[in-house]
Amino acid sequence: MKKIVLFLAMCLMAFPVKADEGMWFLMFIDRLNQRDMEKMGLQLTAEEIYSINNHSLKDAIVQFNGGCTAEMVSKDGLVLTNHHCGYDAIAELSSAEQNYLKNGFWAKDKASEMKPKSLYVRFFVRMDDVSKRILSKVNANMTEEERMKAIQRESALIEKENSENGKYTVSVRPFFQGNEYYYFVYQDFQDVRLVGTPPESVGKFGGDTDNWEWPRHTGDFSMFRVYTDKDGNPADYSKDNVPMKPKHHLPVSLKGIQENDFAMILGYPGRTNRWMPAGGIEQNVKYAYPAWVEGAKTGMDQMKKYMTKDETVNLQYASKYASTANYWKNRQGMIDALTQHKTAATKATEEAKFNKWANKKANKAKYGDVIATLNNFYDKTNLKASHDSYLNQLLRTTAYGVRPYSLGNALIQFYGENEAKQAEMLPRIQAAIDDTYGEFYAPLEKDVLAAQLNLYADKGAAYGLPEMVANMKKANYGDFKQDVENILGNSIFTSKETLMAFMKDPKPSLIEKDYLFQLSTALITQLRAEDVMQKQLADNYSKSFRLLVEGLRESKLNTIQYPDANSTLRLTYGKVVALPADKRNDAKVNYYTTMDGMIKKYKPNDPEFDMPTKIIEMNKAKDYGRYADKDGFMPINFLTDNDITGGNSGSPVLNGKGELIGLAFDGNIEAMAGDVIFDPKLQRTINVDIRYVLWLIDKYAGAKHIVDEMTIVQ
Repeated sequence: MKKIVLFLAMCLMAFPVKADEGMWFLMFIDRLNQRDMEKMGLQLTAEEIYSINNHSLKDAIVQFNGGCTAEMVSKDGLVLTNHHCGYDAIAELSSAEQNYLKNGFWAKDKASEMKPKSLYVRFFVRMDDVSKRILSKVNANMTEEERMKAIQRESALIEKENSENGKYTVSVRPFFQGNEYYYFVYQDFQDVRLVGTPPESVGKFGGDTDNWEWPRHTGDFSMFRVYTDKDGNPADYSKDNVPMKPKHHLPVSLKGIQENDFAMILGYPGRTNRWMPAGGIEQNVKYAYPAWVEGAKTGMDQMKKYMTKDETVNLQYASKYASTANYWKNRQGMIDALTQHKTAATKATEEAKFNKWANKKANKAKYGDVIATLNNFYDKTNLKASHDSYLNQLLRTTAYGVRPYSLGNALIQFYGENEAKQAEMLPRIQAAIDDTYGEFYAPLEKDVLAAQLNLYADKGAAYGLPEMVANMKKANYGDFKQDVENILGNSIFTSKETLMAFMKDPKPSLIEKDYLFQLSTALITQLRAEDVMQKQLADNYSKSFRLLVEGLRESKLNTIQYPDANSTLRLTYGKVVALPADKRNDAKVNYYTTMDGMIKKYKPNDPEFDMPTKIIEMNKAKDYGRYADKDGFMPINFLTDNDITGGNSGSPVLNGKGELIGLAFDGNIEAMAGDVIFDPKLQRTINVDIRYVLWLIDKYAGAKHIVDEMTIVQ
């Protein structure tokens, strides 16, 4: 441990920490960040942020359903996150008759709170460095496969040692491209219930048009509650469960914000690629991302046709459409930003310096071929990157992509077992069927499949198509509409009804003969296919990327001190910072937005810019209660220069005292290159002002009893 601390201290002296850049491990805050944070306005000790033995800020932060962040905001287990993070659960609990997604919902008491089928929160318990232990099990003579197996074996032992017989979930994760390893201990709670949500016109105000844009006026929040058994332990849903008593919950500040105020965010950023080589950036910009954008848009267009016609279908596909649209705009923003910033060229310049250092006599044996190997990999996989993006979007946007394959193989296994084993397997089979066809509309799925096959067969052909797809393309001149009609007309996987009819009188031999099963199998096999040359390319790449990161750190040609995001808990800190003046924003300084500005965007009955008339009336009357800014306006959103990415959605924005001032929910389109390279001039985090959140709950929705649960700081 002393060696690690000494190394970190040396790094700190060599490279001053940038206030705005970085996704930092909590266990190193004291050494790497504390002084800098105190100068900017932090009033907490490192122990108050991260402690193993005492309650601290980390005990109030949860990973929400595996993909977002949320925070505990009351002593009775209230959880606050983004509206778009709770979107799937809200849609699931809604119906055409009781449309909580459209109209909003606020539980009048705990008995009225609603449990979605599958929703959990994950608490972070502790972490530790196991780099020395893991890396002692590998050597330079191992193949990548041998290395991976050795690491997996040791990781499994570490995870078992720290799980306390299954009480905790433990995960060993690689960092700095496999040059360091840490384990993380978590505790999961499965009984999570919906407490409240604003109407979609508030929680998603601005829709796809405003997504990734500033100025913003979105009330992107929803509320849930965690329940435990009577002893405070995780438990499946039961009417006997009780609200959780968290170790720590966040106090909520009504004091407001000013430009240059200290702001820190704790959360679970999903993925960054700050070490990505120039060739990888170029490949994404020219091959992978354009295909992703085109494939996503194709799926969205087909979904929208049916969603606008039928409210039930709209609810069924609302979450899938929103997720697809979000990444569609994100990937286009990445293309534009990475191109504009010439990020690949910047990386290439760094790599040229590294290559010069790597080919010095002392370094050549280990690092001399690294850049050439990486460039060779990208040169030979560009077409595959494009092909795989088109195919991935096909598989992601229609249930007819992956599900016939997975259900078909499950049934083949099921019918090959004895009666006792079948009885054991049947509940899982039925659950998979219910999940597949639960949010499912066959005409929509059919059109998505046909449109995606047309696109994939056209644009993916340069790399190579599965034989079945190539033959259909040749026979029908690239129009798959009739093929899809024929396949679905005779498939047992077309609908839940056709599948259940098959299971009443099963003939297992028909599964492998089913054309939809064959098509799904062919597509997935194509995506997973890896010949000897491709495997060698991938192994060489993996080793060379690891050596690139190791060499860049050793040579000090790259000064990044924090590891890439990988859905582990991090802290980022900075300030409330404006963007240049923008005539679209009525605020005096362009770091916040107001309710007046929001109402200027109002378009009656518009799917993106409609809003409840009650808000308009309350704004006209200046009925803001105690939630108005000291200057008299109703605040909506604000900007900070924190370093976040996907997965940080719902993260708490905290002031220097650790009080909640907002929720992070988006970034600005100008800084979409941020996952690869941080731009301090442009990088901004868009946050919901907590005063707007509380105003909506208390004054607009009349759910003051929920606000009364919180610890409010005036």
